[in-house]
Amino acid sequence: MDMMDALIAGGWLMVPLLGCSLAATVIIIERLWTLRARRIAPYGLGQEVCRLVARGQVNLYWLEGHSPLGGVLAAGLRNARLGHEQVRARLQEAATAVIHDMERFLSPLGTIAAITPLIGLLGTVVGMIEVFAVIVTGDGASRTADLAGGISRALVTTAAGLTVAIPSLMFHRYFQRRVEDITVRMEEQAGQVVEYLAHYPGELVLAERHADESRPGARGDEQLEADGRIAPRVKQP
Repeated sequence: MDMMDALIAGGWLMVPLLGCSLAATVIIIERLWTLRARRIAPYGLGQEVCRLVARGQVNLYWLEGHSPLGGVLAAGLRNARLGHEQVRARLQEAATAVIHDMERFLSPLGTIAAITPLIGLLGTVVGMIEVFAVIVTGDGASRTADLAGGISRALVTTAAGLTVAIPSLMFHRYFQRRVEDITVRMEEQAGQVVEYLAHYPGELVLAERHADESRPGARGDEQLEADGRIAPRVKQP
């Protein structure tokens, strides 16, 4: 039985199952691309921000455009003069927004994983109702095709529902774990910056130039290595 035969055998309930399958596939591909730790919270950014603070070369526009973690750190640095409690509060608020963005589409994916087995079960019930309806008429022997159609619908829809639900549930759990891991990484690097600011003896100097005028590639300060870590760039004489 090929794909088209299965769709026909499953009846109209295969339509929502097919829609759930396409939606789950799109969500999984999009989340795999979006939830990359190097893009959201690159290693070494917190330490690099501390070094830039010490040199008075922190540019908030560049930091905000660097990564979501950079946006979180920039939100805290903007309120550094208001005290450490305000810094922590702004970091928490900005991190909450980033976490909310990382969890986008995970709820629909979990819903798909939950309802597709139920749709398959509904197909099983509908198929068995058709089978028993044929048997009750008393001419089941002469209507073998109708009996086979009801049984086929019951089995195909159940199999299709489980086929969609199992990978959807696996990826849903996987993405939840990845969000937790990235959140922990963000907390660690934000904690480094807060700890450094708590012991910073001088006056905090923040550059407010536009990112196009002051990003590391334009002014020759630092650049992001290919592996997602921050490394100092040698200045030209």
